[in-house]
Amino acid sequence: MKPYPLNIPTKVYFGRDIWREAVKALEPFFRGNIMLVTTGRSLTRLGYVEELAETIKKCPLAERVIIFDSVSANPRLSEVRKGIGSGKENRVSVILGFGGGSALDAAKAIAAGMGIEEDIGALFYGRKEPGKNTLPVIAIPTTAGTGSELSKAAIITDEQTRKKGGIRGAALYPKAAIVDSVFTDSIPLRVTMETGFDVFAHGMESYLSLAGSPYTRMQSEYGIQIVGKYLPRLFFDLEDKEARDKLSFASMIMGINLGNASTCLVHRLQYPLGAHTDTSHGAGLAALFPAWTSFEHRYAPHMVERGVSLLWGQDICGQQACMEKIRCFIEKLELPLSLKALGVKRELLQVMASEVTGNVKNDPASQEEDIIMKLYTMSFDGH
Repeated sequence: MKPYPLNIPTKVYFGRDIWREAVKALEPFFRGNIMLVTTGRSLTRLGYVEELAETIKKCPLAERVIIFDSVSANPRLSEVRKGIGSGKENRVSVILGFGGGSALDAAKAIAAGMGIEEDIGALFYGRKEPGKNTLPVIAIPTTAGTGSELSKAAIITDEQTRKKGGIRGAALYPKAAIVDSVFTDSIPLRVTMETGFDVFAHGMESYLSLAGSPYTRMQSEYGIQIVGKYLPRLFFDLEDKEARDKLSFASMIMGINLGNASTCLVHRLQYPLGAHTDTSHGAGLAALFPAWTSFEHRYAPHMVERGVSLLWGQDICGQQACMEKIRCFIEKLELPLSLKALGVKRELLQVMASEVTGNVKNDPASQEEDIIMKLYTMSFDGH
């Protein structure tokens, strides 16, 4: 067995209704002024933001809690700049991300921007890694999907240039994550399905990633099985608490995989797609996934078949069968099966293909000539 590194620097508190106990255990982190970064609306309406803020205020070393809720579903560079400005003005010493992946990514980007003298663009465009002055982040996810609470990336979009990309580095790993599935109970159907599909995408992509290891592949297999069994249950019953708990766990362990095995081409192709259409991450992944599965089968057939079989709980063999089973799963969740369904015009395909960035070599299918354009073209009408 070849040697491999494994990095899980974030302390995790997992379990239903664990969040108050976890905040108590993390009291030493909540010192001075704390910025609570959230997407806000539904969490505020349900009283979660106020209750969390009041609980933190009771920590012995806490002074003020500044709520920053100007975060879009796809967090924007301008919003991050606004958060950095507020953080510096209020002399914030720790950032608390509370929400879906958008809130957690914005929180990490704000923490990174607080630690540099330059504009945040130096990290976003200059590919510099956040340094040691990055503020500590505590992450509390409220969706079961992105795994951002355990990853070292903050994915944001510059709405001016329509570039979606990541700020990445070890300094962005949250110091602690509180993964409490109670916060996912109120998530509506479509968001539940989209974020749940993101968990599956993380599972399949980290399973096939050439940067993977026996450890991450073991976790991928378990995560894929959980999604296959429990996400369809939530489609029919959003109050299924066992399914909510299982999806939160799968999302969490796939977050570990993101930091240790990364993703493949599907995620890279979704970034330009999301930037140009402002559509959700999970919906974009779904529209791209059947085509990716088809190409991937050419280069890693046994692993693709294993992953799809785990999703369905039955043996699936052959390229066409794998692609059709992925399409069927997406249809069951009522997610889009084509880029056209997301409002993409054909002339945009070449533009998006030119904007794909990052390390695509993790993907076995990256050796296919002109693979990026082929995937966009095949995904355009879903055939």
